[in-house]
Amino acid sequence: MAARRAASSFLSRRGLLAKPPADSLLGADNARRLLLGAVDRFSTAPAAAADEQPIKPPVEVKYTQLLINGNFVDAASGRTFPTVDPRTGEVIARVAEGDAEDIERAVAAARRAYDEGPWPRMTAYERCRVLLRFADLMERHNDEIAALESWDGGKPLEQSAGGEVPMATRCMRYYAGWADKFHGMVVPADGPHHVQVLREPIGVAGQIIPWNFPLLMFAWKVGPALACGNAVVLKTAEQTPLSALYVASLLHEAGLPDGVLNVVPGFGPTAGAALCSHMGVDKLAFTGSTGTGKIILELAARSNLKPVTLELGGKSPFIVMDDADVDQAVELAHRPLFFNQGNAAALGLGRSCTRACTTSSWRSPRLAPRGVSSATPSRKVLSRDLRSMASSSRRSWATSSRASTAAPPS
Repeated sequence: MAARRAASSFLSRRGLLAKPPADSLLGADNARRLLLGAVDRFSTAPAAAADEQPIKPPVEVKYTQLLINGNFVDAASGRTFPTVDPRTGEVIARVAEGDAEDIERAVAAARRAYDEGPWPRMTAYERCRVLLRFADLMERHNDEIAALESWDGGKPLEQSAGGEVPMATRCMRYYAGWADKFHGMVVPADGPHHVQVLREPIGVAGQIIPWNFPLLMFAWKVGPALACGNAVVLKTAEQTPLSALYVASLLHEAGLPDGVLNVVPGFGPTAGAALCSHMGVDKLAFTGSTGTGKIILELAARSNLKPVTLELGGKSPFIVMDDADVDQAVELAHRPLFFNQGNAAALGLGRSCTRACTTSSWRSPRLAPRGVSSATPSRKVLSRDLRSMASSSRRSWATSSRASTAAPPS
């Protein structure tokens, strides 16, 4: 119950419970106002109680269809699937469920856009300007994007509005700046030869992003691919499709030609597998689990041997030595344990203590998860994911370079 009453919750009185006027959603001042007085959700300090009630955040779900060739369309099968508010369990919207037939349509649109369309033939400066306009639109719509990201993914609003949306905006500006800075080179050669390296876009990029940071992963993958002049087919995580669809519409508003970016929400065994094995896809990029990464490598090899970029994560060590200040160590350990509810690849979740760190030291009341959001993405973590995380946690204890006297997690 303590977690359900945390003041830093996305749906708390200090979050979106008091609905602001619609016109105030666009201003940076409103975002700052929403964040004022919020409890540091990573602190072990006790959080003040807050009256939380299920509400509908002041943001409209505008896009629930597939984005193919510049148009929002239904799935070929007509099927949809629910995306759920992780706090209440209520259905936010039903989203078109893409499958192999929709991937075929999306890849065909991307291939036409790349082979025949203007995007790879624009000057790098022109592509840069489109991406900069997109970043400006993201900044202008910061509050709507943040509310949508929090509603669909269960993140505290301050994390989305004050962190992840601005970071994604900055990321797009970064890659926009790189668009006209990819240079070839002349390589010294023996004899009367002129050897020149020319950098060209690779073609159609298939991309699959996870649910823990859907907007950031969109920026990290789509940004560099578009800056280089590629066309993209993006499969969103089935758990969090809404923010990618929303910002994809902003990209087209910024002037992205039709077919250059196609977004297909769907499931791994159908849409994901079809994308990875498609002969018309020239490169794959995936962020997710190690097990799925192995499958993607196999599918890529069995099709056209397309190159694959994998970000499979991994947990960082957190080592406590004999002379450590245990209270400070607890405070420092709290952040990686509870930031984004522990759903981040590089967090220091692998604990290793010297024998001087006793069991009682780590069974401190300061370890209680106070001040964290009750609107967690718990529904995103399915039973198999829970088993996987528990197994990983037990392995980190078993393989620590120095055995801890504390009992491993159950």
